[in-house]
Amino acid sequence: MKLWPIHHRMQQALLLLLLLASAIKAAAPQQRYELLLKGGHVIDPQNGIDGLKDVAISQGKIAAVADAISVSQAEKVVNVSGLYVVPGLIDLHTHLYATSGMPGAWAGDSSVLPDGFSFRTGATTLVDAGSSGWRNFEDFRLRVIDRAATRVFALLNIVGMGMPTDVPEQNVHDMDPKVTAEMARKHKDVVVGIKSAHYQGPEWVSVERAVEAGTLANIPVMVDFGYFMVERPFYRLVTEKLRPGDMATHMYRAPVPYVDKNGKLLKYLEAARKRGVKFDVGHGGGSFVFRNAAPSVQQGFYPDSISTDLHTGSMNGGMMDMATTMSKMLVLGVPLKEVIRESTINPAVNIKHPELGHLTVGAVADVAVFNVMTGKFAYADASNGRAEGTQRLFCELTVKGGKIVWDWNARGAQDYRKLGDRYGIREVDHIVLPKE
Repeated sequence: MKLWPIHHRMQQALLLLLLLASAIKAAAPQQRYELLLKGGHVIDPQNGIDGLKDVAISQGKIAAVADAISVSQAEKVVNVSGLYVVPGLIDLHTHLYATSGMPGAWAGDSSVLPDGFSFRTGATTLVDAGSSGWRNFEDFRLRVIDRAATRVFALLNIVGMGMPTDVPEQNVHDMDPKVTAEMARKHKDVVVGIKSAHYQGPEWVSVERAVEAGTLANIPVMVDFGYFMVERPFYRLVTEKLRPGDMATHMYRAPVPYVDKNGKLLKYLEAARKRGVKFDVGHGGGSFVFRNAAPSVQQGFYPDSISTDLHTGSMNGGMMDMATTMSKMLVLGVPLKEVIRESTINPAVNIKHPELGHLTVGAVADVAVFNVMTGKFAYADASNGRAEGTQRLFCELTVKGGKIVWDWNARGAQDYRKLGDRYGIREVDHIVLPKE
């Protein structure tokens, strides 16, 4: 009896199985995306992406980043050609406790509610920098943090009362590292650091107690040095007092020493950076001068993070917003990719939330789309200084958790003439027309 017919039948069966599998695969629906950002220049420093890519979003997550994704796979397609697609911005220094009712206070009328200012500038995450302390943080969380559509984190002020005005921040008896650390641990889902600010005394007590609280809670410290006293020079703050990972904000404030008599960058700055201390812009209403920022950038000492120090004074002054602050660094000479890095993944890592600030597949779909405008633009610093440049960043579209939350040019909308009877009813059925 010959065996070859059996082998032949097995080969036929195998071929049929392969054909069936191929047919099933062909018949299977392609993956559907809820949103496709098509044709933009993607800059994602964390993943080394800097070029034309499409970005697909599904179920609030980044689903794909590729050279070309078919529009047939997406429920909604937004054309972003000619624009830059970047991770949602993280503003590391803001003041958001606008509900305390205190007039003339950082933690009060001078603060800004987050949703009124975040998405329109490309920011999906804001960090409140010490507006509240352990005494009033839970009120801040109840009234602001938990009600915001913006992702809001907080640095706890080492002063229990936070930042009503500069006066309470001088109260060394209200600087309790243990209680502050306990509150930080209790709310570790949103408390990402400790803040020392505006201290006017010659001692290091505010900084040292903030560092103690940060050590107890295992979170970083941000210091707004405020008043530069002879007894506690700035160079000692960044080379001795702060730990690796701690942040010196207002890095371009006028009293910060930057260059020697020959215009060369002072060596203590690089020494501090080698220790792991982070330098944050924290522009604010009075903490950024071009005469410090320009030589710093020109000699390669870029910020670790770009932030606004947002409050009602700075937003209506030379700072304006996150995009304008980023634009200043851009026209001073920081490459665009680095400007994006300093506004996304760097601050995310600084506050120990590395899951944010990038467009990795599977990451939360926080995306900002910018127009890098060219023309003649001028920018002001905090000392009435002026700098001119040929570029300016402008946010056209913001996506938070996969949803479009800001759309300046209505790119996500449709021509109303093509919508038709969208809701299945005719509008005239609900209109009483006047008699002829």
